[in-house]
Amino acid sequence: MGRSYKTDAVVLRSIRFSEADRVLHLYTLERGRVNAIAKGVRKTGSRFGARLEPLTRSALILHEGRGELHTVSGADIISSQEQVRADGYALAVGQIGAEAVLKLFAEPEPNPRAYEGLCRFLALLAAPLERASDPQHDGLGLAFQLKLLALSGYLPHLDSCASCGTAGPLAGFSAAAGGAVCTGCMVASGGFRTADGAIAAIEGLLGRPLAPVALSPESAAGALRVVEETYAHHGGFRLRTLQPS
Repeated sequence: MGRSYKTDAVVLRSIRFSEADRVLHLYTLERGRVNAIAKGVRKTGSRFGARLEPLTRSALILHEGRGELHTVSGADIISSQEQVRADGYALAVGQIGAEAVLKLFAEPEPNPRAYEGLCRFLALLAAPLERASDPQHDGLGLAFQLKLLALSGYLPHLDSCASCGTAGPLAGFSAAAGGAVCTGCMVASGGFRTADGAIAAIEGLLGRPLAPVALSPESAAGALRVVEETYAHHGGFRLRTLQPS
């Protein structure tokens, strides 16, 4: 018979399903990751309409049946993110953040800090951004991904060599070692050299509240590689939104 429940949710991804339906990948406050089907949402005049667009935050009523997919039976917008979807750069940054949540928090387990961080990230996307040359190098997007990694238990060790413990100088990063490494440990641990200031920039992104921030191209490139290498080594995945088009 199943039952219905209310939840605060963000649409991470929306996939066409059959002639008129969509399958939604949701991140919810009360249950973490939930997959749901929105029936008839692609029809002209659907009562849900923009309430279930990607990145939208809504108060949903979901019906939990016997299958894996819950069914959307009600939706009220909390934050539409229409302005973000109309801005190609902000949308690209938002899609990267949404996929990071999708991959790192894939289980139906609530994580209020991750949900609150996602909501703050989306709210900041609607404000003026410190735009980088490429959305992948956006300071807000990189800061959000680093904070998600920290919440997932993959916080990189940055204040001394993660391999031998020496105070430095720190010349690079190794996902296998778990953080910044000195020159002697960099090759042995399979790490890579980072530009001057990149490790300090990553420390700053992790230590400050989430906010738009301008990074030098070198620091942004270093932070992006740290994020990608950590995803690959600890999570076993790469983000589709971070791959060359």
